[in-house]
Amino acid sequence: MKYLDPRADLTFKRIFGEHPDLVISLLNALLPLKAGEEITEIEYLPSEMVPDNPLRKFSIVDVRCKDRQGRQFLVEMQMLWSPEFRQRVLFNASKAYVRQLETGDGYALLQPVYSLNLVNEVFEPELEGYYHHYAMVHVEHTERIIDGLQLIFVELPKFTPHTFAEKRMQLLWLRFLTEINEKTRVVPEELLEVPEIKKALRVLEESAFTDAELAGYEHFWDGISVEKTLYDSGKREGRAEGLAEGKTEGLAEGEAKGEAKAQRLIAANMKKQGVDIETIAQCTGLPIEEINEL
Repeated sequence: MKYLDPRADLTFKRIFGEHPDLVISLLNALLPLKAGEEITEIEYLPSEMVPDNPLRKFSIVDVRCKDRQGRQFLVEMQMLWSPEFRQRVLFNASKAYVRQLETGDGYALLQPVYSLNLVNEVFEPELEGYYHHYAMVHVEHTERIIDGLQLIFVELPKFTPHTFAEKRMQLLWLRFLTEINEKTRVVPEELLEVPEIKKALRVLEESAFTDAELAGYEHFWDGISVEKTLYDSGKREGRAEGLAEGKTEGLAEGEAKGEAKAQRLIAANMKKQGVDIETIAQCTGLPIEEINEL
């Protein structure tokens, strides 16, 4: 039996965007829900339109849904990491939170928004854990939380089955996402024992896709390679120039200049591609005034 990689656009959306029971299982396993808060039923919402530019065309895959209580769940597979990604996640979650109300509605109708972000790169190298949960908490009394936005980031490359303290289903879903791919010939028995994951594996079987879909699947991975090359080359060039400029000012300042230079180069390339200024600002974190001057 040959399987496809579940992280690709085609497969991720086929598994979690067409099978409510599977996305419910994933969310209950990975979200910081208390006893009694488990998701039991969902309806799908339209996916966010990802800007059509060279740095974001392929690397973001998203599934959106809400449960019968009105809580919204944004699930993203982020194949490539960039510095502005946290701000983008906060922006989209905030937008989903605000859009719940129509003109004249009371704030009491607002329900929490959970943003689950599965990241295929390490972006917190100084932290040991792979699971990062952000919430609005009291600085001095962290048990006091303003309910509304919950942001969860999972660094998939950091995950190993031998270093975990999570729930069993969390472990198994993360194993599914990190271990199953085109090279898989024998699936671990512990994954096959879980009905939801066994069903997800059936969805991943190569024979379940048409030739056109398989061609699109290959195109997705080619696109990821191109995006990574574009981003890394811009980052390397900017870092090198920044380091050269900052040698006399210290390594740390030079690296900071390198990051800033990389973002400006990326913005300039996007501008040449005809991407609108607001999208460039959102993707790079640069002020609109600075982008206009590039």
